[in-house]
This record gives sequence, C-alpha cells and structure tokens, in this order.
Amino acid sequence: MEIWIGLASAFWIGVLTSISPCPLATNIAAISFISKKIGSKKSVFLTGFLYTVGRMFAYVVLSVIVMKSIYIIPNLSHFLQTQIYKISGPLLIIVGMFLLELISVNLPSIGSSDMIRKIFKNAGILGAFPLGIIFALSFCPVSAALFFGSLIPLSIKLSSSTLLPSMYGIGTGIPVFIFSVLMTFGVSLVGNVFKKVGKFEYWFRIATGVIFIGVGVYFCLVYIFEVI
Repeated sequence: MEIWIGLASAFWIGVLTSISPCPLATNIAAISFISKKIGSKKSVFLTGFLYTVGRMFAYVVLSVIVMKSIYIIPNLSHFLQTQIYKISGPLLIIVGMFLLELISVNLPSIGSSDMIRKIFKNAGILGAFPLGIIFALSFCPVSAALFFGSLIPLSIKLSSSTLLPSMYGIGTGIPVFIFSVLMTFGVSLVGNVFKKVGKFEYWFRIATGVIFIGVGVYFCLVYIFEVI
C-alpha cells in the first residue's frame, strides 16, 4: 500500500513540476521552436514524444546518480533511512514555502536559451530528445525544490532509485506530451489551453504548498519534538 501511495505522490509531484510556470513555458517554447522546422503533423507528434522521453530520461538518470551516491556511503544511507521523517519535516516546510513563493532563490541554468536554440536550430526531430534532457536539467527554484526536496527523500524512504523517479518523469512528461498533440491542431489552441493551465497551476500549487507545510509541521511535532 505504501509503495502505491509513493507512486501516486511521485506522479503528482511530477505533474506539478511540469505545469509550474517556468518549466511549462520552457517546454512549450521548445516544442514550438522545433515544430517550426517540421512539416507534417505526425512529425510534430513524434517530436513532442521524443522531447518528453528526453525529460524523463534526464530525471531518472539524475535520481539514480543521487541515490547511488547516497547508498555507497553506508553510514549516510543508514542515517537517512532511519531519520527520514525527521529530515522530511523541515524539508516539506521549505518546499511548501517555495510553492507559496514565500522563498525565492535564483538558480544558475545550463546555458542560455539563445545558445541552445543555435545548437538545435537544424536538429529537427532527433534534436528533441537531447533538448528535453537539457531543459529538464535547467532547474528553476520550484522544480528544484520539488525534485530534491520531495522526490529524492520519498525515494530514499521507499528505497526506490528508479521506480519512483520514473513515475515522476512520466508526471513531468504527460502535460508536455499533451501540448505536443495540441500543436497539431494549431498554436492558437495551445495558447488558450496554456492560459487555462496557468490558472489551474496557481491553485494546485497553493493547495500543494499548504499541504506540504501542514504535513511538515506534523512530522516535526511527532518525530522531532515528540509532542503528539
């Protein structure tokens, strides 16, 4: 039962990551840019699929690297697995504050948009996969907080270095893939849907932030201060 809850949580964190303003705008811009070089609707669809797979691949590989690095240090691994609830409490509060925009941090990105566009300008369909990898690794504060502050601790708790990150990758990929499908029906339709998603994202993010802070406070009271 616990693993199913973990999978559902990883999927939701992935969806929330994907529809956050920074990643969502980047995803749509990337698909739109590549699609201008492609003629058929079938090719646009394939481009979106490869871009999504690229993002999933990047998240899974990064998760495996982080998890394996932790596991090769026995003392650290044992500490994290036994103290994960005590660690998760403050982490969830911090992530929740990021989601509520109470904390703001500027993170360095991997290259500039202009540089990336020049590199993949004539790459066509095959360029979608590496482009997805690059943009997946270009974390903004919210996506970094969700990935490192929520997914990684959850994966450590359930000892899942691939399954939960894979579900997270699927969560980040599904909205992007849907937008690539919408691209076949017209850019204007994508713009309209993007505006509606932006409204939903705001309330989803606020609700998730409040829940994260509430659960974090509960974990702190129970596992750190032991008052409940």
